[in-house]
Amino acid sequence: MDSIGAAVSGASAATPGSVQGAASVLVLKKALDLQAASATQLIEALPQPALASSGTLGTRVNTFA
Repeated sequence: MDSIGAAVSGASAATPGSVQGAASVLVLKKALDLQAASATQLIEALPQPALASSGTLGTRVNTFA
């Protein structure tokens, strides 16, 4: 998370239109893409909960609601 903060502060401090500004924005985009990919992997690694198969809770659908 510190690398994201450093990338944001570097991108905001750079002069717009300069090579340093473009490089800072590119680093920021790469850091955000990496963080999004990591979050996606964590979400996909979660186990799927088992559906209810007996009892009254979660096994009936009220079609009049």
